Amino acid sequence: MTKYKYYYSCISCGKKYYDNGIQYLCDECSTNNTTDKPPKGILKLNYDYENIRKVHKNNLFEHLRDERYLSLLPIKSLDSLSPLRVGHTPMYTFKSESVLNTTNSYKVLIKDDSLNPTYSLKDRASDLVSAFAKEKGIATIVAASTGNAGSSIAGISASQKQKAIVFVPAGAPIAKLLQIMHYGAQIVTVDGTYDDAFDLSIEVSKKYGYYNRNTAYNPLTVEGKKTVAFEIFEGLNKKVPTLIFVSAGDGVIISGLFKGFEDLLKLGIIKKMPRIVAVQSTKSKNIIANLNHKSFKKFPATTIADSISVDIPRNYYMARQYMLKYASIPLLVTDEEIIEASQDLSIKTGIFAEPAASASWAGFIKYNKENVIADNSKVVILSTGSGLKDIKNIQKMYDLPAPIKSILEFRNTDSNNK
Repeated sequence: MTKYKYYYSCISCGKKYYDNGIQYLCDECSTNNTTDKPPKGILKLNYDYENIRKVHKNNLFEHLRDERYLSLLPIKSLDSLSPLRVGHTPMYTFKSESVLNTTNSYKVLIKDDSLNPTYSLKDRASDLVSAFAKEKGIATIVAASTGNAGSSIAGISASQKQKAIVFVPAGAPIAKLLQIMHYGAQIVTVDGTYDDAFDLSIEVSKKYGYYNRNTAYNPLTVEGKKTVAFEIFEGLNKKVPTLIFVSAGDGVIISGLFKGFEDLLKLGIIKKMPRIVAVQSTKSKNIIANLNHKSFKKFPATTIADSISVDIPRNYYMARQYMLKYASIPLLVTDEEIIEASQDLSIKTGIFAEPAASASWAGFIKYNKENVIADNSKVVILSTGSGLKDIKNIQKMYDLPAPIKSILEFRNTDSNNK
């Protein structure tokens, strides 16, 4: 490698970019992109893995962990990151027998990323994007979002004294819109879909020179989200899980999981990749439905799980490459299964996840019915966002009890207990 800490490479043509400045898409492959297909020319970050191994010859992962993985991040200093605690989220352990109807005994581990500052995994991406912008002297960050990415960049930017402008489709959940505004961000409601908001945000960032956080379009979003893979590995005492269940929408979170474990594989820290189960709703299946097809066909996304409701998966080509290369397991669940899983997860574990996050639990339940998970396996379910983010679909499940009078009438009829 050159003097640079990392370089970008195009997943479509392989072209390399060594200038560690602002780079979004490959300038050759992205020229013919259209709005009705996933974009080509997505960039991937590569590091000097050989040099990292030389610098940390012994106890390599311990060194990486102690420096908060700085050697594997595209920033110069940890001081550039938000002062908020991003990442380092808990991973709770349950016995399979206590959460499933199964006689097999194995560990079920829930990585709860709803405990990030703005209550979703997307803070990992926003934190890195914000830090990069800070090091480049950029004060305004733009994003398109159905809610979680928007509230994330709004909150992280507030902590960094940066300005955030968030473009959202008109149908985004009110709780997420209010959260964005409460952080002081400028919100722009678009009369259209997430994809419309996405395209408009790019036009605005180009015109005014703002830094764009958009998922996949900005390659740092995958790099930020990959840190969850490092923490899973660390939480399992440097063991690779048997299975990881993750809900998928635009393909960035699942790509981040793969990228994190792939980094560890390239460093020789692990010898094999975990099996990652990609869970999508039958009403938003644009990654899984196209997985084995050369040409992309759009299936309209209508799922209630808004965070994974995507017509055009922006990171489709990277996610597809990873899923095919490392034998990912595609799994579709219905919206009804997602809602049922949301309640099941809460009752059995005490974790309240939004529908998009509950999809991974729905996939785990469905997978268990159709497959035997061996004893002593380590199964990780990634919970990506808090249930408080989107309560309208959960609210439909319940009828609140009628109020009672506040006067308690009590008569003691036991003469022996006066």
